[in-house]
Amino acid sequence: MGASRMEAGFLTGAARAWSLAAMVAASAVLWAAPSMAQAPANTVSLDSDLLPYLLRFELPAVAAAVAKNGKIIAAGAVGTRRLGTDTPVTINDRFHIGSDTKAMTSLLAGILVEEGKLRWTTTVGEIYPELVDKMSKGVKDITLEQLLSHTSGIAGDSMEHVPLISSSVTDEAVNLDGMRYTLVTRLLPLALHAQPGERFEYSNLGYTLAGAMMERVTGKTWEELVVARIFDPLKLSSAGFGAQSSLGRVDAPLGHAPDKDGKLQAFLAGPWGDNPLVIGPAGLAHMSVLDFATWAAWNAAEGRYGPPLAKPETIAKLQTKVVDMPPKPDAPVGTPSSGGYGLGWGTVSLPFAPEPLVFHGGSNNKNLAYIVLQPKQELGVVTMTNISGPKANDALMAITELLYKRFSATQKP
Repeated sequence: MGASRMEAGFLTGAARAWSLAAMVAASAVLWAAPSMAQAPANTVSLDSDLLPYLLRFELPAVAAAVAKNGKIIAAGAVGTRRLGTDTPVTINDRFHIGSDTKAMTSLLAGILVEEGKLRWTTTVGEIYPELVDKMSKGVKDITLEQLLSHTSGIAGDSMEHVPLISSSVTDEAVNLDGMRYTLVTRLLPLALHAQPGERFEYSNLGYTLAGAMMERVTGKTWEELVVARIFDPLKLSSAGFGAQSSLGRVDAPLGHAPDKDGKLQAFLAGPWGDNPLVIGPAGLAHMSVLDFATWAAWNAAEGRYGPPLAKPETIAKLQTKVVDMPPKPDAPVGTPSSGGYGLGWGTVSLPFAPEPLVFHGGSNNKNLAYIVLQPKQELGVVTMTNISGPKANDALMAITELLYKRFSATQKP
């Protein structure tokens, strides 16, 4: 049995407030018979393990992989790219990882801190001195670490943010860093929900602000930085941003969500294929399950198997709890509900694991992806599906439990 939504925690979805509709449980899914993808020869194939979950939880497609001691040891992908078709997924297909992207933003921050371009205590006021007079009370004192731990006091996703995001996209013809600066100029005058450092409140715009601060000190867009400092060194060749499929093509598993009449539909790349690119630092990356597992392997081993993107102590800091989250058992899928939070990573206790796990999840209300790490064992488990909602949550947690029990050294044979 999979974990409850409360246990799952951190099922973070980027900017759900401005989605067309909230994700609800899929019903009467017209499932097309899957075509099994072939796992690489040097890994254990998980295809036969995943197929029952695909059927039981009515998922269009699902992928999973396990990494240990810096290597991928098992992987699989089954199902269809588009509901109602027999377009099979492959082991190299790109899935959306949503707010799992936050760990990449935090790692990028750690890299820049090591290089002396930022400090964990760098404040918003230091980065944007020209805006200090327009900032609301307390905003100038928000630190980088508070942004990355969701303790900045900036409000969580709300309808108040919709016009900020819309205007940043349509205001003028600029690159994404320019759009983010426009967003920053309109975000910082808003009143905080709490004083900086006072309490946890999950904020996608807080992460967007952190990414914009990195753009200011480097002169490069957040996307350029992530590609150059993370994707390319780790050889995440499938990784990119925004909708996982190409415009006009079904070359990746399409995200699925109900339309206004409740009928499940597949979302092609386009204006509503993903959340606006301007909030990329909060959660707009996509990649294959193999690349996601490579990312998990690197983090679970704290970079010991290379490449040396950051010092092990920096990686450990990102994974270390900064704040406890107030329990929120009724949190919808895609929002945090319990546990602790570090810098781009959460800590959560799950019933099948004897020790707390490092954990994050991501959803744009059309896709769902989990990453679970046990650094003491250098173990990582990743799961991905192209639909969100309670059934997808239960499916991925059940698969995580299965794989953790099979491959964890703490489990008896």
